[in-house]
Amino acid sequence: MQVGISIHTTEIGNDPIAIRDFVQAAEDMGYEHLTLIDHVIQSGKAVADDWRAFYTRDNAFHEPLIFYAYVAALTKSIELATAILILPQRQTALVAKQCAELDLLSGGRLRLGVGIGWNEMEFDVLHENFRNRARRVVEQIEVMRKLWTNELVDFEGEFHKIADAGINPLPVQRPIPVWIGAFVEPAIKRAGRVADGWFANPRVPPGPESEKHFEFFRGGAREAGRDPDKLGIDATVLAGDRGSQAWAAEAEQWQAMGATHLTFRTMAAGMTSNDQHIEAIRKFREVWPAK
Repeated sequence: MQVGISIHTTEIGNDPIAIRDFVQAAEDMGYEHLTLIDHVIQSGKAVADDWRAFYTRDNAFHEPLIFYAYVAALTKSIELATAILILPQRQTALVAKQCAELDLLSGGRLRLGVGIGWNEMEFDVLHENFRNRARRVVEQIEVMRKLWTNELVDFEGEFHKIADAGINPLPVQRPIPVWIGAFVEPAIKRAGRVADGWFANPRVPPGPESEKHFEFFRGGAREAGRDPDKLGIDATVLAGDRGSQAWAAEAEQWQAMGATHLTFRTMAAGMTSNDQHIEAIRKFREVWPAK
C-alpha cells in the first residue's frame, strides 16, 4: 500500500517557506504522495450547513497545478496528486498542456485526480456548462490521453474537435495516470469504467457503506471489460480528534478492504500551526510505516 499525505490547503497558509517545510518534511519521512483539493472561486456565504460550509471565500485554496510546479522544484521523488481537480470547469486542451508541463518538470510524478464538482456557481463564473459535466468529463479524459501520447491528434466528439494538432512538450508519462474522485454510485462506476484509479470519499470510514462503494467501483470496471485488480483505490484516514492507534486501526481496515493507496489528512483536526501538522504526520508514520 502506497502511503501519502493530504496537503492541509485551507490551513497551511500562504507563506512559501511554510509550504516548503511541510512538503519536504513529508518526503523526508518517506511519504510517497501528496494530494491537494481544488476550488477556483468560492462564495462569500456557505451554500449548505454540511461539509460544504467550509468551502467559502474565508478559506484559501491554492491552485493545484501551479502549487505543484513549486513543490516539484522543492522535492525529488514524492508523487504529486490532485485530489481532485474539477476538470469540467476547465478547458480540456489547456489542462492537458499544463499537466504535460508539470509532469515534465517533476520528472514524471503527476497523478491527475479529477472530478465533476458540485458548485454550479464556479461553472457559471468559468463559462462552462454545469449540466453536462458528467458526460463531458469522460470525453475530456479521452482527449487528454490522446494529446499526451500523440504528436498530432485528430478527434471529433460531442464536445471536442481537434484536427491535426498536438501539444509540445509531451509529458514523461504517456499517458499521465488519471484517477476519478467520486462519492455516489453512478460516478463511482464511471471511475471503474474509464479511470486508472478512484479516490474514495474521505468522509466515509471503512465499513458497510465503503464496502458497497468499493464494489460499485469494481463492478463498473468489470462491466467495461477491465480487471479491477489492475486499478488503484485511494482511501483516506482523517486525523480528527483521535489518537494515533485509532489512525493505525483504520489504515489496517482500508488495507484489508483492498485499498492500494492510503492518504492521511490532518486538515480540520483543530491544529493551529504548521508544526502541529508536521508532528501529526510524524506520529502517523510511526504507527503506520509503509507496508
